Amino acid sequence: MESTRVDRWLWAIRLTKTRPDAVAACRGGHVRVNDRPAKPATTVSPGDEVRARVGGTVRVVEVVRVIQKRVGQTDAATCFIDRTPAPPPETATPVARRDRGTGRPTKRERRVLDRFRTDQP
Repeated sequence: MESTRVDRWLWAIRLTKTRPDAVAACRGGHVRVNDRPAKPATTVSPGDEVRARVGGTVRVVEVVRVIQKRVGQTDAATCFIDRTPAPPPETATPVARRDRGTGRPTKRERRVLDRFRTDQP
């Protein structure tokens, strides 16, 4: 059965920009293989689920094919199935609008704006 290091695989499929970034993510506890914390040398094989927090978002991918060398984007996309859940829909927050050309807000308008901004989460 084929397997490779998780840090090398994350770099090869272009989930991280560099291999040191993949190593840092593993050491920081941002990578899990089959719901277990992964060290950089943890092996991955086809069928494994890899969760990696990259760039502030959690990516969930299933290993389809193991590669060790970095390949083109189209080839790398065939090595995994992206199972990342869709992000929750953004709730539209009301925006205080002012007519163009009305100038700077008055003291009273400023207080209303400040009250509006602090009431929002």
